[in-house]
Amino acid sequence: MTNINDTFNRIKIINYFYKQLKLIIMKDFMLIFLGADYQELGLSPEQMQERMGKWFAWNTKMREQGVVKGGDALHPGGKRVTGENRTVTDGPFVESKELIGGYYIVTAADYEGAMEIAQGFPDYDLGGAVEIREVIVFEQ
Repeated sequence: MTNINDTFNRIKIINYFYKQLKLIIMKDFMLIFLGADYQELGLSPEQMQERMGKWFAWNTKMREQGVVKGGDALHPGGKRVTGENRTVTDGPFVESKELIGGYYIVTAADYEGAMEIAQGFPDYDLGGAVEIREVIVFEQ
């Protein structure tokens, strides 16, 4: 019986150190989603539902792999504050075909790993793109 307990405890210790090492080695990346507003594309309600199913499936896959930390979809409008006088303008701020539609924060070892995660982006077929940026961690 002690053999099983010893083996179980060793597995727990190895798992703990693996998780700690993963935290040290892995980096956070922001996947920024660029593309047209679905409404502007004229998608039917059925097409919208199908599209959202693809997003949910991709999110589920990333969660099961333990690589997604969070993210959200963004409304197409917004406000921008600029300059010394804090001038406020209404958005969107770029051409509609390059609208920032949302983002995910994912964990990967490097840009290649983040690009592999981005392969699941469901809107490539609609001309969408993913911009990948490494998150800077400031030590305080």
